Amino acid sequence: MGTMPKAHGMDGTLVEPDWVPLDVAEVRTLLSRYPGLNGPVEILSVSPRPFSAASVVRTRGRRVFIKRHHRSVRDAEGLHEEHRFLAHLRAHGAAVPLVYCAAFGETAVEKGQWTYEVHEAPDGVDLYEDALSWTPFRTSAHAHSAGQALARLHLAAEGFAAPRRGPRPLVASFTIFAALDPRAEMERYLEARPVLLDYVGLRNCCEEALELLEPFHTELLPLLPALAPLWTHNDLHASNLLWSDDGSEAKAAAIIDFGLADRTNAVHDLAHAIERNIVEWLALVEDPAHPEDVPVHLDHLHALLEGYESVRLLSDEEAAALAPMTASCHAEFALSETDYFLSVLQREDQALMACDGWLVGHSRWFHSAGGEKLLNALRMWEAERAQKAQGVPRR
Repeated sequence: MGTMPKAHGMDGTLVEPDWVPLDVAEVRTLLSRYPGLNGPVEILSVSPRPFSAASVVRTRGRRVFIKRHHRSVRDAEGLHEEHRFLAHLRAHGAAVPLVYCAAFGETAVEKGQWTYEVHEAPDGVDLYEDALSWTPFRTSAHAHSAGQALARLHLAAEGFAAPRRGPRPLVASFTIFAALDPRAEMERYLEARPVLLDYVGLRNCCEEALELLEPFHTELLPLLPALAPLWTHNDLHASNLLWSDDGSEAKAAAIIDFGLADRTNAVHDLAHAIERNIVEWLALVEDPAHPEDVPVHLDHLHALLEGYESVRLLSDEEAAALAPMTASCHAEFALSETDYFLSVLQREDQALMACDGWLVGHSRWFHSAGGEKLLNALRMWEAERAQKAQGVPRR
């Protein structure tokens, strides 16, 4: 009996997985429902990501990527929301995986307590396969290419008119700070997720986060009408990209993992890319008493923004919204994670880390010297950008 593969823990350590990895018999039974994929299988890798069980599998001379979700996290309709978005992106030229259809024409298979999806494994090097969220790019060239990939995704996403997703765990939505009254919208968010209302201590976390993020909402509010609704990825970490090669100048070849996708806006997605890649949040977990020591990679920030605007130029309002959006974009996913840990895993220790550590701790950090360093860099970038554009018609 082999050793159980480890998963990424919330504090950056490797831990026992919450979900048992896929096995050969399970995969063979699943793929028997997919024309052209049934037959001998070999599991090539086991993903260390914590929220589902996933593996790259070889079958009939091709590689496929299989994910198994608990149905309380993603039922078939929840996956169909993501798959319809992927189909639109592919139809408009985005480098995203094909989702395979089972014999009955559906792209999600429910069996007992599980829901499965099968994707092609796109060509490319999984260069950041073992990288934790909130760890940086290896090089500025990687950051630049990631920015280009995200901008291309936003262009391809235009015209996808599906409504915002309903209350599901593990979705990075944007409603609370998109509202005129974030406090009232926060209440609606919690009421739609009763397990959060019953969690002792969450109310205090929400109140503190609202107070900490209020000045950023005030800054963002007049800019919100200019932020066009758009379905977005909301988790563009380097590990959700496949790469052309393993070199320092590698290019982003494909974007994967659309589990957090929702109807937000391009600035929200770009802010998430900054939050995921530019700030080493795990240092705050290790030493919360010294937030000023959290590494912030401003060289990667500027490369990411330069790459993005080489493909899709931000409007003046979008550029101005980026700093306050970066400070507040984490809030709803922190609440969504709290919901997941309470309603699915029944893990109050992890729920506390999500609401007190991520929701409040990250909000507090943006008022520290480290947070001000990042926000000042974004505001200086926006001001210099505006100066360069003076006298030049915006497109």
